[in-house]
Amino acid sequence: MSDPHVVILGGGFGGLAAARALADSPVRVTLLDRQNHHLFQPLLYQVATAGLNPSDISAPIRHLLRHQENVTVLLAEATSIDAAAKTVVLTEGSISYDYLVVATGATHAYFGHDEWASRAPGLKSLEDAVEIRQRFLLAFEAAEREQDPERRKAWLTFVVVGAGPTGVELAGAMYEVARHALKEDFRAINPADARVMLVEGLDRVLPTYSKDLSAAALKSLHERGVEVRLNTRVTRIDDDAVMMGDELVGARTVVWAAGVAASPLGRFLGAPLDRAGRVKVDASLRVPGRPEIFVLGDLASVVQDGAPVPGVAQAALQGGEQTAANIMRSIRAQELAPFRYRDLGSMATIGRNAAVAAIGKAEFTGFFAWLMWLFVHVMALVGFRNRVAVIFSWAWSYVTFNRGSRLITRRVPPTLLSHDEDDDQPGALQTTGDASTAASEKPSAEARSAP
Repeated sequence: MSDPHVVILGGGFGGLAAARALADSPVRVTLLDRQNHHLFQPLLYQVATAGLNPSDISAPIRHLLRHQENVTVLLAEATSIDAAAKTVVLTEGSISYDYLVVATGATHAYFGHDEWASRAPGLKSLEDAVEIRQRFLLAFEAAEREQDPERRKAWLTFVVVGAGPTGVELAGAMYEVARHALKEDFRAINPADARVMLVEGLDRVLPTYSKDLSAAALKSLHERGVEVRLNTRVTRIDDDAVMMGDELVGARTVVWAAGVAASPLGRFLGAPLDRAGRVKVDASLRVPGRPEIFVLGDLASVVQDGAPVPGVAQAALQGGEQTAANIMRSIRAQELAPFRYRDLGSMATIGRNAAVAAIGKAEFTGFFAWLMWLFVHVMALVGFRNRVAVIFSWAWSYVTFNRGSRLITRRVPPTLLSHDEDDDQPGALQTTGDASTAASEKPSAEARSAP
């Protein structure tokens, strides 16, 4: 009789943790992901703002699991799940399972305005980060060529929607790049004149943090020159403007960090879903009525002590390890252990020498919190090479105020750097060849804590 077959969908924090925890166990493991790499999402904003290269925060899944002989890694995309037949349907073929771990994460939520996705990309994948980096850098290039003052101002206005950790970190980093890294690179414009706006519908930034830490983060953002709009909702996003409340602000670069929605695969499990589309699981992270199916991370709706478990990296890691242990308990016909999330702390960086952190009941701000943030994120990276690369990149940036990843790596779309009605004006930058519109990237941002 062959060993039980465990299929894991997703090579993120939860899926990778489950696969690793099943090493040397009497099971066959197949891990499927539509990407060939594991991604350290908490540092995606660094790629988006030219602080790190994509390879600094990612690693091939096959390489990470190369020593686990009971694990097979497949580059594949699941399109549906037939729970009754214990089969995962793929874009090409299908795969059967004895136990299924669904850890496919979340995507962007535009709250009924999916048409905004092309104008305001979110930040969930390397493709998203590279797309945002390109738009960010191209905006300065376009402003350098623009002759009209109002259009130039719009090119130099950057709007981040959502003031959770991703939004706060993005806005702070964007301002620092404009103020320091680009200050001597242009002749017709002063990058320090860039306007960075952070828009939040609630009454404070970092709303999942304590009020004291939110206030400290807001103060730090103001000190850096980031314009923060609280109690303000975005009601319209055009190619060249954003409606914030009753004000229309000219802006050519918008980034979405205002919400997430669960992976659509959850709909195929036959389980009740919460408002965000997450699967309501039992105490052991199983789908009710399907004891062989476990759901992890952003896709799982877990309530603990009357409060929802946050969709953060540390919850996914803990859930993956717990699920692996429970699969082995199930195989041995033992009682499964309930999942208990252990909050190891939350932190967010606003910029150079500035961060906020909560570890247990202790709270930290400023330079010490920033050092904590650096240490935790470096140690949480997967792979020695990534740690070394990030340390050297950050050290260089700290000493020189420079960011070494400011490359525009794809052909420049004409629609980003010219105006249809003014193509013959000297301020319009012309390009040639077949260039795909940057806005065509599909969207793929979220309380986050220290992993």
